[in-house]
Amino acid sequence: MIAGEVPAGLKRWFVVHFVADWLFALPLFFAPAWFLGLLGWTTVDPATARLVAAALVGIGTQSLIGKEASLDAYRGMLNLKILWSASATAGLVWSALEGGPAMLWGFVAVFGGFNALWVYWRRRIA
Repeated sequence: MIAGEVPAGLKRWFVVHFVADWLFALPLFFAPAWFLGLLGWTTVDPATARLVAAALVGIGTQSLIGKEASLDAYRGMLNLKILWSASATAGLVWSALEGGPAMLWGFVAVFGGFNALWVYWRRRIA
């Protein structure tokens, strides 16, 4: 990596993140009860599910749109991704411990994994 340049690996992870976010956002937005029912939810609030979908669309799409941005822009985006994934992980753990569907632990793993990834890259491009 040349000083001041965004590492190619980080750019690839931003594209992966875009795809992952959209894969979950589309069914959450258009068919929340059906999708979450497949994952073990027995009670679904469509408004909350669509709000989460909107966050996924916004953050994921910015990952793709900002793929060729400056290093400073990547720092800001990583800060947002770290805050989002850390707070989402904490909320999911809390909900799982309160007796939520077992699939919550899968989401804990996904959000926790992305959080570790974003922290790694944020430290690397300090």
